[in-house]
Amino acid sequence: MMLSAGLGFIIALALIFVRVPIAIALAVVGFVGYAMLNSLSPAFSVMGLTAMGSTMSYNLAVVPLFILMGNLVAGAGISQELYRAAQVFVGHRRGGLGIATVLSCGGFAAVCGSSVATAVTMGRVAIPSMRSYGYADSLSTATVAAGGTLGILIPPSIIMVIYGITTETHIGMLFAAGIIPGLIGVAGYAAAVNWVARRHPDRAPRAERATGPEKRHALKNVWAVCALFILVLGGIYGGFFTATEASGIGACGALVFAIMRRTPLRELVQIMRISAETTAILFALIIGASVFSEFVNLTGAHQGVLAVVRDGNLSPVMVMVVICLIYVLLGCVLDSLAMMLLTLPMFFPIVVGLGFDPIWFGIMVVMLVEIGLITPPIGMNLFVLKSILPDVRLITIIQGVVPFIAVDILRILLIALIPALTLFLPGLFFGPS
Repeated sequence: MMLSAGLGFIIALALIFVRVPIAIALAVVGFVGYAMLNSLSPAFSVMGLTAMGSTMSYNLAVVPLFILMGNLVAGAGISQELYRAAQVFVGHRRGGLGIATVLSCGGFAAVCGSSVATAVTMGRVAIPSMRSYGYADSLSTATVAAGGTLGILIPPSIIMVIYGITTETHIGMLFAAGIIPGLIGVAGYAAAVNWVARRHPDRAPRAERATGPEKRHALKNVWAVCALFILVLGGIYGGFFTATEASGIGACGALVFAIMRRTPLRELVQIMRISAETTAILFALIIGASVFSEFVNLTGAHQGVLAVVRDGNLSPVMVMVVICLIYVLLGCVLDSLAMMLLTLPMFFPIVVGLGFDPIWFGIMVVMLVEIGLITPPIGMNLFVLKSILPDVRLITIIQGVVPFIAVDILRILLIALIPALTLFLPGLFFGPS
């Protein structure tokens, strides 16, 4: 049985690697594997019931609504105001425009929830400004690529929602757990920019110091992001509404904000269409992952691995280290969602069976996925920056992200060694997990 699960994992990985759509690869491997171990009729039943159960879940309403909220905020043009507000406060410091980019990425991530959307949006806003001040392309592009990864860690996060639904983990607790690691990530990336600027001052010239009136004006333009962030997360942690209800309120608030900003009707319709397309893709992924999970559960592979670990007196910490290394290696060749959906059916039961907290593990997975977004050769955010800046060589972007990858590794070690950094806020707002 364990051999069947391992073979299924390898086949699914190979299909994804040759660019078969993730949802199809996982669904086909899961269906065929289930049919071979049981029979064709139960396999069809499992696929039908899994598809219905996956898409009819009330908790899944979070996905399209948070996607819509992020797209509405991006369409309303708030990214420019966020960057301008950060720039007037820190732009005059060493590496200030790069630090402003990290801060604005963190702010945009707080209402967007998508790394790719954060990288694309902030890249179009921040890179022209940094270029105008003489910033090196290696630093400016790497800053946006790394800052964009905050989109999946700072809540609300779409990938946290997918993790929560896939593993039946409390989404509100996951959001709370992501706040401190997210802030550590912002501080770490800002420190990486400052380190590069100190070593190579010519790559990050200082901008001019802003006046008091300019600072006050910039703050007035970012009130909507602060209000939306407080409304959504404050409502969840204050016990006023659930994460699902918060997604609806957040989407409604973003729509009101977009209308107040006089976003054209044609653009609003386009935002709705893009949100629907993204939702359909994610639902297909969830269905495929659920079918694959049923196959893995049927093999009982995770129980076999747990038995091997316990009988062999292997350290749970060493098992966790191996799992982390596997994620880092997969991040070099797979995109973040494929990596997570492929591995969770196998790894999650093992990790929980060894006594690790599922909330802590969720944040660890998200941070490992973050590294994958900027890890060569196919880090998603690297290609996002390349697509919007075709005149910049990919090797230039890759060279620039090295300090940010180092910061990410240090942050993972910190969260691994001090789990309280992840579990403190969920315990404060919701009680022990």
